[in-house]
Amino acid sequence: MLKRTLILAFLLAAFPGSPAPAVEGGTAPFDGDLQRLSEILGALQYLRGICGAKEGTKWRDEMQALIDAEASTGERKARIVASFNRGYRSFQQTYRTCTPAADFSIRRYLEEGAKISREITARYAN
Repeated sequence: MLKRTLILAFLLAAFPGSPAPAVEGGTAPFDGDLQRLSEILGALQYLRGICGAKEGTKWRDEMQALIDAEASTGERKARIVASFNRGYRSFQQTYRTCTPAADFSIRRYLEEGAKISREITARYAN
């Protein structure tokens, strides 16, 4: 699992400067993917915390880097932040402790987040 976490962290760190930014407040062809990635980051922020990862604000920090790179103000930022919050809150309402299902969700989201990051980078990198 550490390997997957490192892969996702690497891809997210490499990702922010890669896609060409859209017009502020407008949309980019990868905005749906960014929103899904944001939702995954929110879920990971909550789930990794209750499952004892001791990562602090790692996933929130990755989210901030994404916002800084792609949508520092306006409607795009609001949509991306709302997606992060939705991911966080949906699991906060369901899980109070780490369970096998929560651990499975973490693994699944790490894989999906890495896949989205790779696809966006491959498709839209300058």
